[in-house]
Formats: sequence, C-alpha cells, structure tokens
Amino acid sequence: MALKIRMSRGGAKKRPFYRIVVADSRMPRDGRFIEKLGTYNPLLPKDHADRLRLDVERAQHWVAQGALPSDRVARFLDDAGVLTRAPRNNPQKGQPGAKAQERLAAIEQAKRDAEEAAAAAAEEAAAAAAAPAEEAPVEEAPAEEAPAEEAPAEVSEEESKG
Repeated sequence: MALKIRMSRGGAKKRPFYRIVVADSRMPRDGRFIEKLGTYNPLLPKDHADRLRLDVERAQHWVAQGALPSDRVARFLDDAGVLTRAPRNNPQKGQPGAKAQERLAAIEQAKRDAEEAAAAAAEEAAAAAAAPAEEAPVEEAPAEEAPAEEAPAEVSEEESKG
C-alpha cells in the first residue's frame, strides 16, 4: 500500500478548507483516509496562527513509515522542519508557448519589414531631393560636350593640312 500525505478539500463553494491527511494513494482526493494530521485554511492571512495547523510528531512518524507528501504538503513539512525539500528550478516556466512565440516572431518580422520600408522610403526621398541637384549638372554637360565635338573637328582639320 502506497501512502500519501496530502490535502483533502472541504468547505463551501469558493471557500476552500483543507484537511492534511494520510491516505492510500489509490483513494480519491476527498475519500477515505487513515489519519488526519492537521488543517490548512488558505483564506486566512499568512501570519495567522490558524492558517496551518499540523501535528508535527505524527507527520514525522508517517514520513518514517514511508508516506510520500504531495508538493504543497512537502512545503509545509519543510517549513515545520520535518523534512528538507529539494529546491526546484524550472527555467522554462516564464517562457510563452510555441504559438505565442510564433506570434511574437511574426510581430517582430512585421516591425523589421516596416522599418526597412521606412528606410527605403527615406532613401528614395533623399534621392529625389538630391536628383534635382544632379539634373542641373546634366543640363550643363551638353554645353561641355560642345567643345568636345569641336575638338575632333579640329583634329580633322589638322589631318586635312597634313
């Protein structure tokens, strides 16, 4: 028979009250139990004396008999000094799920795309603003080309002399 030290729920709807009991692990949560070790009232303030009542000697006896406490009861027993609970660390606890991560990635990609589009638009605007300044030298360029056309003509005159 596998023994568990666990909480059995009582109280009214939305007004929980728990008995800390030793029970066979095959029994239902609120079902038959072997011994009642104490009570827990989560509605009371944490510093209130009646929030947790626990028979520490009987709890030690049942732990020595091989009864395994539930996670919450193990915290209570650790606070009472009956046993030492190994600290737990879940680095994945604060991370969002897979779908939420996909949504975040899509949002970040959309932001990057919007920033790139804004940068491209800014470059085009800068190019458009600089383009009229570039067009003015282009208009002057044909005036410079005119002497260039005369130069080959002069060469041809020299060839005709020679």
